[in-house]
Amino acid sequence: MRGIRCRRLVTCDPARATATDPLGVVEDGAVVFDAGRILFAGAASDAPPEIVLEDCGEHVITPGLVDAHTHAAWAGSRHDEYALRMSGASYTAIAQSGGGIQSTQRAVAAISESDLARELGARLARMAALGVTTVEVKSGYGLVPEEEKKQLRAIAEARSFEGLPHVVPTLLALHALPDSAKANRDHYVLRMATELVPEAHANGWAEFVDAYVDAHAFRVDEARLLGETAVGLGLGVRLHVGQFEDVGGAELAAELGAHSADHLEHVSDAGIAALARADVAAVLLPIASFTLGQKPPPVAALRAAGVRMVVASDANPGTAPSESLPFAMALAVRLYGLSPAEAILGATRHAAASLARDPEGPRGASCGRGRT
Repeated sequence: MRGIRCRRLVTCDPARATATDPLGVVEDGAVVFDAGRILFAGAASDAPPEIVLEDCGEHVITPGLVDAHTHAAWAGSRHDEYALRMSGASYTAIAQSGGGIQSTQRAVAAISESDLARELGARLARMAALGVTTVEVKSGYGLVPEEEKKQLRAIAEARSFEGLPHVVPTLLALHALPDSAKANRDHYVLRMATELVPEAHANGWAEFVDAYVDAHAFRVDEARLLGETAVGLGLGVRLHVGQFEDVGGAELAAELGAHSADHLEHVSDAGIAALARADVAAVLLPIASFTLGQKPPPVAALRAAGVRMVVASDANPGTAPSESLPFAMALAVRLYGLSPAEAILGATRHAAASLARDPEGPRGASCGRGRT
């Protein structure tokens, strides 16, 4: 059992929060922990008297960071796409020329399952060095069932590596339509929903199921079939919503009782109201909109409606080529207009809740490995 004393302790505890201090900051704070579980967090004067507190000087201790949206299980590079984008090429044009998601799909298909797990493990280690204690990792670069299963197994292998953040696996079953399915789109969607989702659930490969709901991706009715299958099996639902166009994804997320609707650069007032009524978290991905040169989501409207805002890295090789959740937090403040407190809560307590993690648990936001 150890104890650490700090100049300032950021608890993110709603019981301590006030209108002027939404983070529940404790001056001259202390944390006592044992075997990965925090036993005490509060004023140093209230710490168990039998514990000798190690003084960390003027440092601040915050909760462990939680990255609630990543595509971190990838192979290859798409650095050339940035130059194309700066020359005026659109996301759709790059995809139609063989780049984008399908470029990464080819790279993932060419690598072994174990090598993919090792690449993911290396990324997770770098995330841990930035204070991240929990990471959601999606599949979605397999596109066809066998390759999606390979990616999910690689994620499962990386989860077993020691000393890395806790991994929350998500089956991104509808990400992009592979060339092999373009002649029979309906059959592809049906197979992903009724065969792949149950198999992923039966093998414990996924806790959540995700779909990309946008004009160039999948329709609301297609994502609904996937989501209803997931809900029927007891899996959580997350949705990519309105990155480029609002096609009703926010309303679908609310209808399904999704844990999150992610992106939301384009969302209607009705969609925001639906998210608020259903208590669906809005996962904001500022690195992606920064890379793509997009306008930010309607943060003021989300805030006014009472929608919980999460900040995540969206780590991926194309539109968010960064593993840094702190960078995403900085952009959320600078470009999206979040307050520093909103960004911190969005990468800790709210992020943990969106992943169905107990913020008071051993790896949750309040009890993750502290960052000084």
